[in-house]
Amino acid sequence: MRVGAFVLAAQFPGQGQGEALHRAVRTAEVAEEAGLDSVWLAEHHFVPYGVCPSAVTLAALLLGRTRRLRVGTAVSVLPSTHPVALGEQAALLHLTSGGRFTLGVGRGGPWVDLEVFGGGLDSYENGFPEALDLLRRWLTQARVGAAGERYGFREVAVVPRPSESLDGDAAGPEVIVACTSPASVRMAAERGLPMLLGMHCGDDTKAEMVALWRSTALAAGHSRDLVADAGHVSAGVCQIADRTADARETLLKAMPGWLKQGLDAHVTVDGRARAMRDPVAYTELLCDLHPVGTPQVAADRLAATSARTGITRFALMTEGSGDLAATEENVRRLGAEVLPRLG
Repeated sequence: MRVGAFVLAAQFPGQGQGEALHRAVRTAEVAEEAGLDSVWLAEHHFVPYGVCPSAVTLAALLLGRTRRLRVGTAVSVLPSTHPVALGEQAALLHLTSGGRFTLGVGRGGPWVDLEVFGGGLDSYENGFPEALDLLRRWLTQARVGAAGERYGFREVAVVPRPSESLDGDAAGPEVIVACTSPASVRMAAERGLPMLLGMHCGDDTKAEMVALWRSTALAAGHSRDLVADAGHVSAGVCQIADRTADARETLLKAMPGWLKQGLDAHVTVDGRARAMRDPVAYTELLCDLHPVGTPQVAADRLAATSARTGITRFALMTEGSGDLAATEENVRRLGAEVLPRLG
């Protein structure tokens, strides 16, 4: 089982943006010290929900600050960037980090980002498969051209090529896809790409998505070995305390204010109505679904999720207290007291 930290760079009420980013960097540094497998970096624009606007840029910094840790984006938003530009950045990080970079991509949401960056609503609603396929070709071929509905250009050389690794590893960076619906599950499965599943859904829902992915991938002709070793990632929240009630109280004091402030700041590109979660009820749900409690409770919760879903990789938000010192302690306890219980 591989456990990593999910870093949102969340700006809690009363905090500055620099404070949130400092906590994000420290989370990664402490995660390596504590023996975690990875860090996963979120990307958001114009909202305090998360103040990192470029997951690949922050990934570059953290790959330079660490030596062992795998660093992934969770996720880079394809409708807000050109897939070739993202592919070039991913290849660069893959080659210069010794293969420690994972590129997670997703559709994002119908936010004003689409207006600001010029992608438009159609790139969110219909353009993701074309962008994903162009990105994958960039990461696997020597020369790439495009003649699609959105992207069209003459054939050019891929520089740097991910396969030009000094250690002889011909494979490029791992690519993982954020999936929130059956349609996105099928799209990832048809391409044989592992899924990143969100922290808002429970074990039963994730098990159903994994089952759909497996059946679709097999029907698309992918090998049983690839399907068995897909490497899906489950996102969640983690808070460790000596008593489960204390862990829940920590999150219930801090997260609702952050959720309300952060989610309220999202603006849709077309004025569509938004269904908002109740921040307190959502925090309680996250506490119920994920490893929040004593080290043994947390380990049992992760083991139960893995047994139910088959997922063995986790990206856990550890900054739910909103406090730097508490976050560092939480990460250290996750490494020292939870990981050994997982075997």
